[in-house]
Amino acid sequence: MIAIDDLNDFVSCMDGSIQIPTPNIDRLAAQGVLFTNAHCQAPICGPSRASIMTGLYPSTTGNYLQLQDRDIKKSNPAARTAEFIPDYFEKHGYQSFGVGKIFHQGDNAQVFDTYGGKNGFYGPRVSPRFHYDPALLAHKKGNTMTDWGAYPEHDSLMPDYKSTQWALAKLQEIKDQPFFMAVGYIRPHVPWYVPQKWFDRFPLDSIVLPPYLANDYDDIPAFAKRVTEAPQMPTTEEMQAQNQWKKIIQAYSACVAFVDHEIGKLLNGLEASEHAENTIVALWSDHGYHLGEKNRFAKQALWERDTRTVLIVKDGTHTHKTVTAPVQLVDLYPTLLELTGLPKKTDLDGRSLAPLIKRPNTIWPFPALSFYGHGNLAIRDHRFRLIRYADGSRELYDMKTDPNEWRNLAQDSNYLETINVLEEALPEHWADLSPFSKYNFNAYFRALTE
Repeated sequence: MIAIDDLNDFVSCMDGSIQIPTPNIDRLAAQGVLFTNAHCQAPICGPSRASIMTGLYPSTTGNYLQLQDRDIKKSNPAARTAEFIPDYFEKHGYQSFGVGKIFHQGDNAQVFDTYGGKNGFYGPRVSPRFHYDPALLAHKKGNTMTDWGAYPEHDSLMPDYKSTQWALAKLQEIKDQPFFMAVGYIRPHVPWYVPQKWFDRFPLDSIVLPPYLANDYDDIPAFAKRVTEAPQMPTTEEMQAQNQWKKIIQAYSACVAFVDHEIGKLLNGLEASEHAENTIVALWSDHGYHLGEKNRFAKQALWERDTRTVLIVKDGTHTHKTVTAPVQLVDLYPTLLELTGLPKKTDLDGRSLAPLIKRPNTIWPFPALSFYGHGNLAIRDHRFRLIRYADGSRELYDMKTDPNEWRNLAQDSNYLETINVLEEALPEHWADLSPFSKYNFNAYFRALTE
């Protein structure tokens, strides 16, 4: 299982507005199943990864917002009885290995039999920062590691490099016992730092900017603006004025190229090992990321750019398939159980994607659900995205004709039936927000968790 932090759909095997060359991720997609309409269950690291690893929605566990790994199973009875994916595999004879960022804090939940560490986690830092520090800006409120620049000097100083080396060594050590290995890569999470050679691959005069509409917020509800406010993050208007937008895209692209290279080394090691023909590979990113669209450089929202993610499953058949049905990262747990032949767990919220892996055109009437705090939900089907906020306000987008989400159709009476159908997927029960949640991203969430 390969986890990547903050990777959006700019990878070259997908159809994002920017195409960053990712030959190794593309290679994996060409050997397996690429899900082009996959969505996370939360647009921030902690609850997204908690949902993946438990197989449960935030509306079941109450884990809607950031929390400590050790507190994931403390929030309510449903969370307390959950079994993390590695634990379930261990119960059925597997040895588990993990390295890097799997849970939000790595493995502070102490789940893996053997854990290779965080390896410095977000990587070397510089002080003062190259370009951005909200602590030095009077009009900014809050903290972020957001910054960009060529640093450090060598790949070997990056945490992801060390995680790859650890995983490759373990692949050589493992012999006959079945294993579950999770390798968590940090980049392209901020700060967007990688060595200069990766920046050199993306000259500034070649950088393409993503779509941007200056009055994008004119037709969204006031409540949506409260929920998605990112007071510590740079805005597109600011980065345009400072001539930094292309430099951010360059830095993000450099980070993606670097992590793709590390993934290539990992895949090469697997292919050269004795496990090559009997190992399932699942690659995912925990959520997407805005890089200037909607006047923001952030995740932390329920729009398509924030919840759409990369999901690839290679099941051993070496047959390339593309699935356009709406799927969810919470579906990964039951999928891995079915593909490995382990006993089915009946208490999971996700659905096995094995039918789609076998037949991509299988009728799939299930929408993908993404949560950002109690009561705020995005519902994504084959064509439409409905966002319903805790105060009842809505956004509706036709992703076929309006992939940038520039025209909110929620007040258009012609789409009332569409809204009614999508809202049939609303959870029947919303668990209370976990008392262990800690999230002061903006005033709205600070009021909920302080």
